[in-house]
Amino acid sequence: MFRMPPILTLCCVLVLSIAGLRPISAMADDARGGEQWEPLFNGKDLNGWIPKIRGYPLGENFGDTFRVEDGVLKVAYDAYDTFDGRFGHLFYKQPYSHYRLRVEYRFTGEQVPGGPGWAFRNSGIMIHGQDPNTMGVNQDFPVSIEVQLLGGNGKDERPTANLCTPGTNVVMNDTLITRHCTNSRSDTFHGNQWVTVEIEVWGNDIIQHFVNGTLVLEYEKPQLDENDDDAKKLIKDGDKMLYGGSISLQSESHPVEFRKVEILSLDK
Repeated sequence: MFRMPPILTLCCVLVLSIAGLRPISAMADDARGGEQWEPLFNGKDLNGWIPKIRGYPLGENFGDTFRVEDGVLKVAYDAYDTFDGRFGHLFYKQPYSHYRLRVEYRFTGEQVPGGPGWAFRNSGIMIHGQDPNTMGVNQDFPVSIEVQLLGGNGKDERPTANLCTPGTNVVMNDTLITRHCTNSRSDTFHGNQWVTVEIEVWGNDIIQHFVNGTLVLEYEKPQLDENDDDAKKLIKDGDKMLYGGSISLQSESHPVEFRKVEILSLDK
């Protein structure tokens, strides 16, 4: 019986591997075999989460803005006559540094009266955020890195999983990026379809955004913006770099639902 020489066997394996090349993210998942995703949202209540709404003290959930109904975490505004600048964030109880976060979301209903035009079908996942205990009562947004979640308007292109930087900057292609928002390469999602966004975070190193399994944006060296008044208060001993921080979900005047929020801790 013919036996293939060892070196030829190795070459064949390499060729087959290249032919079936998988995304780095998928191979990374394989390398983490055996590790378990941990649900941050339990599908029953807001246990482990703390609301902070502009104009109200930490922990006060004005108008039951953040709630759980039918196993879904909802951001709702039926108690609002007008939005009145009440930007809100729902913080998870502990900070993280090296992890992969997976969220399934969709936009529903109509924007509450008084919401800014740019906030139409707009929400976000804030990562590397400040401790909510350090936020001012009237502070709009936590100093953080925002993974911006957008829904389509039915006709125009409007990518999701974009980057916005309240009080922060990042580096892309060896260049410090100081503009507030940078679009991703994602598709546009119209209507009320569910969309899966994943964020892979390696401390102060690379951060990647994925939409429905596709890499759409990446950057590195998240850092505090020394020109931002809120961020300046957080700089310690001249170190602007962000190595981890809080995770929160946004309330920006358009109803949104989250049916899954889960995390996979990564080895530093």
